[in-house]
Amino acid sequence: MSKIIQSAIRDNHQRGTVGNFINEHLSEGCFLSFVSAYFTIYAYQHLKNKLDNIHSLRLLFGEPRFTSQIDPKTDKKQFQIEDEKLIIPIQNRLTQSQIAFDCANWIKEKCEIKSMVKPNFLHGKMYHIKSANGNEKAILGSSNFTVNGLGFSNYPNIELNIEVDSDRDRADLLNWFDELWNDDTGLVEDVKDEVLKYLSKL
Repeated sequence: MSKIIQSAIRDNHQRGTVGNFINEHLSEGCFLSFVSAYFTIYAYQHLKNKLDNIHSLRLLFGEPRFTSQIDPKTDKKQFQIEDEKLIIPIQNRLTQSQIAFDCANWIKEKCEIKSMVKPNFLHGKMYHIKSANGNEKAILGSSNFTVNGLGFSNYPNIELNIEVDSDRDRADLLNWFDELWNDDTGLVEDVKDEVLKYLSKL
């Protein structure tokens, strides 16, 4: 195994993983603000023990096709909640319904979910964590909230993310997120019910 290079970069390769960054900084009662094109139940499963104890998550999908694109071959919404591009062991497939059930209950209790309305309009990914005592951590880059994107698989994506180590920049990122989240001009829409409806079918 290659030696991990100490760096502010998290590339899921030689400079650590985004998943480990998130796991390291999750704490009981923390407030999360995430931007990602995709969210998968298997990525949730890897962080479940800590995610179940957060205060809340605001999840903003940067890609509206996550909740609206219809695959003409299957007439099925392309949520990609299942990490379909990943080879998932059969024992995990057999427990998929339980994972989806647990994830749905967590979303009902802890999460708000919105999506950008316009396609190809928001490409960045961002994970902002604010602890119960007000300390902030953030990472910004290319990793989606998937098993490969967060670096949890045996052959993860090589990504380019950088930890934000300035208090000013972390606050600025949260302000940027709040502006999009609270937009009332039609940029975003609430999709929590759609996500829960999909999860109920797994």
